[in-house]
Amino acid sequence: MKRQDEIFSYKSAEDATGFLLYKLFIHWQKTIKERLKEVELTHTQFVILATSGWLGLHKEVVTQIEIARHAQMDVMMVSNVLRALERKGILSRHPHPQDTRAKQILLTPKGQKILKRSVKIVEDFDHAFFDRLEDVGGFNRSMRQLLESE
Repeated sequence: MKRQDEIFSYKSAEDATGFLLYKLFIHWQKTIKERLKEVELTHTQFVILATSGWLGLHKEVVTQIEIARHAQMDVMMVSNVLRALERKGILSRHPHPQDTRAKQILLTPKGQKILKRSVKIVEDFDHAFFDRLEDVGGFNRSMRQLLESE
């Protein structure tokens, strides 16, 4: 077997930024997943619901493609999740007013209520979780910087 320093540049796995980010994300997502059970949503369903709601505040017509782009998710996966949310009565899909190939995504009254409750759940947890950092604004700027440099 090779020596550690011949394979890894880190003395501890906890010094590897990517591994640490992975562990933090898994911990954060696991807690979000548990809390969203209260509103019977998966984390992915929440992200798509929240994205639909957010885009709906800023655009007259919201489509599946726009949701996928904004959330940086696969279009087919978004389509499957939208179908599941539609079966739950959370949203509806209608013909697009101008594009016959696209569907307009609209939240139902039930969807609006679930969106409000689920956003509160996630935001409350995010504040409790990330406010333990010295500089949350700096942390957010650093994450945006990394995302924009891709």
